[in-house]
Amino acid sequence: MASLELAVPTVHCTACKLNIEESLEELKGVGRSEVDLDAKRVLVDYDPDTVDPIAITAVVEAAGYPVS
Repeated sequence: MASLELAVPTVHCTACKLNIEESLEELKGVGRSEVDLDAKRVLVDYDPDTVDPIAITAVVEAAGYPVS
């Protein structure tokens, strides 16, 4: 497993957190995701043989949260 940390400056509430985490759970190869509301970061553990950081970023952005 590999880890990825994404800065998501527009995340601000529990609904945002759940939306991102549920979207990432549907992506094959993602083992765990956690949104840190205070730090405005998304932490993702993933299988690099199955999914890459570009696909993970695309899922977060498709959920409505730009990654910086």
